Amino acid sequence: MTERIGLYPGTFDPCTRGHADIIRRGAKLVDRLVIGVTTNPSKNPMFTPDERMDMMRSEIDRLGLDNVEIRGFDALLMKFAAHVGASVIIRGLRAVADFEYEYQMAGMNQQIDDSIETVFLMADISLQPIASKLVKEIALYGGDIAPFVSPSVKGLVEARVAKIGRRGSL
Repeated sequence: MTERIGLYPGTFDPCTRGHADIIRRGAKLVDRLVIGVTTNPSKNPMFTPDERMDMMRSEIDRLGLDNVEIRGFDALLMKFAAHVGASVIIRGLRAVADFEYEYQMAGMNQQIDDSIETVFLMADISLQPIASKLVKEIALYGGDIAPFVSPSVKGLVEARVAKIGRRGSL
């Protein structure tokens, strides 16, 4: 039987409880799940790609998943998916706005390689508002990010904020 390989790509800057939920659920759908940590030129990363891959490894260990691997990439998603042998790309959806963007991306990806399917997983209702961008903003302005990230990620974000400096004042 052919191994079913899934790919869950993202910047994961930082990894949130929402990401962890999609990883946990996505890992049940495939024999092997590759977490593809990439760069996005339109985003302002807090962590380097290597730091984000280390963060993801820590989260996978915390979740106790043995069928998940972390890989960095800086290439066209569909080329990377084919390179790792993925037959499915897993994407998490929080809201209708996510769906519109992801639907368009899935359509473009299908035009590039129609042998790789895109599967959307709806975010757990309690995790829908969580976004990495908002987690960083809350941390930079001195707010508590504990409800949105694991304790280890919280420590990493707080250490980075201490290094780069908080924003805002009352």
